[in-house]
Amino acid sequence: MRISLRKPDSVARDMSAPSSGNRKGFVIVEVIVAMVLLAVAVTSLAALLSSISASGIVATGNAYRNGVLMNEVNRLEGLPYDSIAVGTASFSVSTAPYPHTRVITVTEPVANMVKTIKVVITPTNPKYKPDTTNFMRTKARTSKALCTTCA
Repeated sequence: MRISLRKPDSVARDMSAPSSGNRKGFVIVEVIVAMVLLAVAVTSLAALLSSISASGIVATGNAYRNGVLMNEVNRLEGLPYDSIAVGTASFSVSTAPYPHTRVITVTEPVANMVKTIKVVITPTNPKYKPDTTNFMRTKARTSKALCTTCA
């Protein structure tokens, strides 16, 4: 006669599985913990998205400001020296995409030879910073190097 010390399979299966009442409560705790972790992750991503959005707005404003500033400098560089009037002029632009005020100040420290030009761009939106540039224009010298009949 043989004696077995092992338990039958049905008894072993019942002993290893937790009771169904305890398992249901544990699943609810797992779901709550997962929701809290998801909420923390989404909150940090929302803060990051807000920061990136604000940076994008400022970068766009800076690009428009630089474009307006370079446009004004190129316009003043292209004008003949005598066409640039000494004094201060102000222009306001109220249309989108970049409402701003331009102030152009022209001085002539050396009469009829050098003009100093200052351009100030001040955006209407306080999120954008104003910008200034200064440059000098000189009167072109006339050359008579090729003139054979000049004295």
